[in-house]
Amino acid sequence: MLSNIVAIVSGGASGLGAATTATLIRHGAKVVVADLPNQREAFLRLAAATGVETTRHPDQPPHEPFLSFVETDVTREDQVKLALDDAEEHFGAPVNTAVNCAGIAAARKTASKKRDTGEIKLHPYEEFSKVLNVNVNGTFNVARLAAERMMQRERGEDGLRGCIINTASIAAFDGQIGQVAYASSKGAIASMTLPMARDLSEEGIRVMTIAPGLFQTPLLEGLPEAVKAELGVSVPCPSRLGRPEEFGDLVVSILTNHMLNGEVIRLDGALRMPPK
Repeated sequence: MLSNIVAIVSGGASGLGAATTATLIRHGAKVVVADLPNQREAFLRLAAATGVETTRHPDQPPHEPFLSFVETDVTREDQVKLALDDAEEHFGAPVNTAVNCAGIAAARKTASKKRDTGEIKLHPYEEFSKVLNVNVNGTFNVARLAAERMMQRERGEDGLRGCIINTASIAAFDGQIGQVAYASSKGAIASMTLPMARDLSEEGIRVMTIAPGLFQTPLLEGLPEAVKAELGVSVPCPSRLGRPEEFGDLVVSILTNHMLNGEVIRLDGALRMPPK
């Protein structure tokens, strides 16, 4: 049980974030979902599926599982702080867990030429910058502000105060054609893992990163079944797409195994992506 966990999950209303939220709740944690305003309905569906209250009653014990939603742009310091404040208000203690699942993608080549006209098209600089801003800056923003709150907690078992878990991707290592922005952002997240863990080690805060492969997320759900089946077969073992709950299970494993620190874990069934 994770009844001692007070977590913030960015991007926690959909995809891998929603699976993480649901898994944490199932293990007794208290969770603040920090996501964009257009994800509120998805959050309410998630809350209904977990059967956990989203409004605390005055006589409800603070240790019971509980879900809260705060509209949050992860690149905005003020909004992330409000989400962290919400955790303290509802749960009576600063967060000791931060899971970063918020992110965006762009599919575009660095430069390409149309065969019929010879016209050269460049990857828009603004689009590249936006992907890095949300994925890298947003991850770092949540991590640093969550670490500040964790440092206010008393040390627990093994002298620990908390754990930060970031989300990279298989693209950090096997970026495909058209993934230059996304792969760059996920590579940066993977690279910040060890220095961030070293930065925060004296404060008893662990830092880990998960690099998932092909998972059944909303991004893939829109593909034809035949395409999804083909993608699943490309995974060596097991030959299928990853299930979001398996990502959530790894989050729980990281939280309960204190020797996991400063490492990137590939969760991809031994898949190595081809160029395209």
